[in-house]
Parts: sequence; C-alpha cells; structure tokens
Amino acid sequence: MTQNARQTLTELYDAKVAAGQIRPDAAQRALLPALEERRVFLEQPVKKGLLGGFFKKAPEGYKGLYLWGGVGRGKSMIMDLFEQSVDIPQKRRVHFHAFMQEIHHGMHEARKTGVDDALAPVAKAVADQVRLLAFDEMQITDITDAMIVGRLFQFLFEAGVVVVTTSNRVPEDLYKNGLNRALFVPFIGLIRQKMEVIEMESETDYRQHRLTGQQVYFTPAGATARTAIDTLWDELTGHATGTPLVFEVQGRKVELPAHHNAVARATFWDLCAKPLGPADYLALAEKVRVLILEDIPLLSASNYNEAKRFVTLVDALYEGKVRLIASAADEPERLYSEGAGAFEFERTASRLREMQDAEWGSDAG
Repeated sequence: MTQNARQTLTELYDAKVAAGQIRPDAAQRALLPALEERRVFLEQPVKKGLLGGFFKKAPEGYKGLYLWGGVGRGKSMIMDLFEQSVDIPQKRRVHFHAFMQEIHHGMHEARKTGVDDALAPVAKAVADQVRLLAFDEMQITDITDAMIVGRLFQFLFEAGVVVVTTSNRVPEDLYKNGLNRALFVPFIGLIRQKMEVIEMESETDYRQHRLTGQQVYFTPAGATARTAIDTLWDELTGHATGTPLVFEVQGRKVELPAHHNAVARATFWDLCAKPLGPADYLALAEKVRVLILEDIPLLSASNYNEAKRFVTLVDALYEGKVRLIASAADEPERLYSEGAGAFEFERTASRLREMQDAEWGSDAG
C-alpha cells in the first residue's frame, strides 16, 4: 500500500503545511473532501461483469468535479495533489486547451478514413485509455471547441470517465458572448447535471504573494536576466514546461509560446512585432494574471510601430492589473530617449516603474 493510499487528501495537505511546503488556506482545505470521494471511488477494484468480464469504467452518473474561482487561488496546486495521489494507471492530467487541440487533430485524421462522425472514434479512444481526466483551466474561446465540447463530454460521461477540472469562470460564463453561443448553452446544463460545481472563494492570490518583494524588472536583457526569470517561472508554475496559449480575437490568432495556469511567457517580438492591436492586448490581459515579457529593446524611430504596440500592451496590462515581469535593454526611463514618440513614452515609463512596486496589483480580483 502506498503512502498516499494510507493518508487522506486532507492528511496529505496538512502534512505539507506542517512541513512548510505550502501555506494553510481554509478554502483550499474545504475542497479536499469532495476530491477524496472521487479518489476513493476511483481506487476501488473494478467489478466483474455478469459474464466474468470487467467493468473498466465507473458507472454512468458518478459526478465529476468543476472547481472554479479567481486566478492565483491555488486550484492548480490542489489538482496536482489530487491527481498525483490517485493510485490508478488510467488517469491523465492535461491543460484543457492542449486536450482540445488533440481532439481536433484526431478528428482531422478520422475524417481521412471516411467515417460519418469524426468525433465518435476520437472520444472512444480517450474513454478507452482513462478513468480519470483532470483538466487545468477549462475555458472556451474558440467556436470550433464550442461546437463539439458538449457531444465530447456527453460521450465521456456515458463511458464512465470521471472528469475533474479547474476554471476561472462559473460554468454560465463559459464562452460568454461567443459566436452562436445558443448552440453551446446545453453544455452548461450538462456540466451542472454531470459534475459537482464548487466555488473556491479564497481571498489569497498566491502568484501575487510569491512576487511580493521580488525583483520583476531585469536590465540588461541577456543570460543573467534569463536565468533569474527562469527561476521566477519555475516558482510561479511549479516547474511546468508550459504549453502555447492561443486565442482568437476578431478573426486573428494571438499566440504566446508558453503558458501555465494564468502565467504566460513571451518575448517583445512575439507580441509587438506582429500586427496586433488594443483588442488583442485587452483579451490577453483577461486571460493571464502574470506576463513574463523578455528582450524589450531600445525604442526609437527605427522600430516606431513596435514601440507603439508596446505602449498599447503596457496600457492593457496596467488597466487589467496584470503582474509584469520583464527583461529590457535599459531602465524604463531610458528605453525611449529620442525620436517621435519619446515624449508620449514618459507615461509608459512611469507605469512600468509603478508596476514594479511590491504591492502593485494586489487589489486585483
């Protein structure tokens, strides 16, 4: 019997608190009994069927779990604790966005075989492999996801897959204001029917806490700055590799190379050398709590368009109370010292300086 099998999730959590590995939080601890119920159920031996076969899945009707709340509340850490402690091989922990990309790829391949319903074999393949699907950050921003997610989850639930997911949104706010949303709304009802929905109401934002007192602006950009930023990334993400964050705004795809649990990482050129505008940066500010932006160059007339986009990006981050970690060629006041736009940049420099303050953004929800 494993150590995890001998201890409940609450006991595992309390042991981590006692060891100083995590800070105690009542809202986090309150979630553990619901997760423990699923763990106990999943670890029960599979029952023999009438003909001597095995029921590979949980019976339909066993509810999954939908944990939602503001970013930085520790949902991902609680999910880690749960998933790692469930002592079965047929489990998978995956970021929701990455999972949906896999589904679309599988459907694309299935269509090549001439099947009438490309989703059915893909969903069956998932259900054949896992009894537990643990998702990070369920959010629906893409119409192609919105149009298939209901049928996909219906199949998984009927196959007895236990789904546990975190989200920054209450189910009713998923795909809010999305195109053809009326076609998506039945999925919200399915979530309410097949999953227990629990709000995590913690007032503590752990990303904010981790950054309090930390250096968040590094100059000059280079190997030393990158090493320091790597350390911050590891702290904020729990050493996650991260997956690309891709979202669509007004028909344009915006992509950041690395993202994990509302922490994103990109270079100046990823975000400011492409034809992006205010709507793109505002959408970004809604999706992340911390942005790591590397290799900000000196700004001048020679990169005027990139500089303008950088100003717009900083404004969006500032208004959205997004925590900014940056590496740059120089201090904010010396980034844009001459040429058209230098005078207007004074406000941006002031904001960059303000955003370095230890308490900046701490009142954000």
